[in-house]
Amino acid sequence: MNNLHFRAATTADIPAMSRIRIAVRENRLSDPGRITTAMYEDHLQRLGRSWVAVYDGEVIAFSSAALADASIWALFTDPAHEGRGAGKRLLQLAVDWLFSQGAAEVQLGTAANTRADGFYAAQGWQRQAMRNAIEVEYRLPRP
Repeated sequence: MNNLHFRAATTADIPAMSRIRIAVRENRLSDPGRITTAMYEDHLQRLGRSWVAVYDGEVIAFSSAALADASIWALFTDPAHEGRGAGKRLLQLAVDWLFSQGAAEVQLGTAANTRADGFYAAQGWQRQAMRNAIEVEYRLPRP
């Protein structure tokens, strides 16, 4: 794991973040153009913060936190690099930042009955009601 490190995302990382977002096996967008470059840029500084996991010089995962609603806007790992612990660490970076900004709890939504659904439960998040026909809500109170 010595080749894995984490840092704040920059505009230069947006192409890799977009590639990863489109490559995931679950929680795929039916319209990949729905998430724009401007949306990624907004979550670098203006609306929140983003981080990347870099393995052997390649961005392999990213997370983004949204300040306005204290939520996880994105957490995605390149399928070829799953199992390295990048998702757990990136989630923790986003959560810690939101709590440092005064959030009493952090929320997110993910597709129900997916690996992500199980991942958040395993990280200690509290599963809530379904937001709609396909998405379940999770909440994590400040410790």
